[in-house]
Amino acid sequence: MLQSKALVLSLVASVFLVTPVFAAETLKVGVQAPITGAYANEGQGIDQSVRLLAEQINAKGGVMGRQIEVISCDDEGTAMKAAICAKDLVNKGVSMVIGSYTSTCAEAAQTTYFRAGVLQTSDGTSDTLTEHGYWTFFRNSFPNSAEATFAADYMVKVKKYQRIAILSDFSSYADGLATAVADSVKGLGGNIVSREKVKAGSQNFTPVLTQIKSKNPDVIFYAGYYSDGGLIRSQQKGLGITADFIGGDANDNVDFLKLAGNAAAGTYIINVPSPEILPYDLAKDFLKAYKAKYNMMPPSIWTILNVDGMRAFIHAMETNKSFDTKKAADYLHTLKDYPGITGPISFAPDGNRVGSGYMAYEIQQDGSYKIVHK
Repeated sequence: MLQSKALVLSLVASVFLVTPVFAAETLKVGVQAPITGAYANEGQGIDQSVRLLAEQINAKGGVMGRQIEVISCDDEGTAMKAAICAKDLVNKGVSMVIGSYTSTCAEAAQTTYFRAGVLQTSDGTSDTLTEHGYWTFFRNSFPNSAEATFAADYMVKVKKYQRIAILSDFSSYADGLATAVADSVKGLGGNIVSREKVKAGSQNFTPVLTQIKSKNPDVIFYAGYYSDGGLIRSQQKGLGITADFIGGDANDNVDFLKLAGNAAAGTYIINVPSPEILPYDLAKDFLKAYKAKYNMMPPSIWTILNVDGMRAFIHAMETNKSFDTKKAADYLHTLKDYPGITGPISFAPDGNRVGSGYMAYEIQQDGSYKIVHK
């Protein structure tokens, strides 16, 4: 009996020797992105890029002694799932959230993050994202209004289109961009002959394209996402509509080319610089590391913009020598020219990224991009 008791005490002691009483505290970083669904290509790129950056930082000792722990939640590109993700990530104790990819999902989660004091950065371009007054939100891309000004100028002043058709889906991003472009075109004296909407994911867009064809436009500007844009471009060509096709920034994705097929050549895309032409050493180093780890290039510039948002958050904490998110936000609201992978990062008091830097690209026969206006 005594031997048995001694054995038990010995085993208990050995457990305490190998099991720490307290686990080391980590800096929890949430990823809210469409890892599955129509925009999975983009969501996976965001998730992978965040994990790569975390790995690089952890290898150097982490953030002020804390290792980064990445916690991902798949919002599937829907507002309902985005709201669920926000609650889940807050409950798991994240200090910051990277995402989501769409404005609709980013906005559906905003209030939850704000109430919890969790920092959020998103590439969502809908102007409404920064109109709620949430100190927790920072846009790592540029708003619809900035893109609209560039797009209208390109169509009216540079290309001199006389008959412009504008098409979008019903999402807050797409409808907001289309409306902003239409207003900017009208402000420049341009002529809009058609303003139509499609249901995202419809697959068959020939009815609305037939309506547009009857208006005999010189150009169709599409403000929705690449998952529909590629099919619209393909079906446009199939219907014999000879108008130019200009896709807004969310069409800038490798899958646009796959969906459009041979019709992709000659398409124009308006966006900030694509990853492979970013001139910064930080960009070249990160892209090299991304390709080495995942055996592919990022699906689009949105991947890199989200990484920059995360980098800015960590920079603020390290500068303040504090993990306090309010202190980080106060610092970020006055951030000027922090070296970013996508160029200098500055934020306005409302959380908008300052600047624009849009370009117009023409897709070539081999799938490459040619800069035609900047």
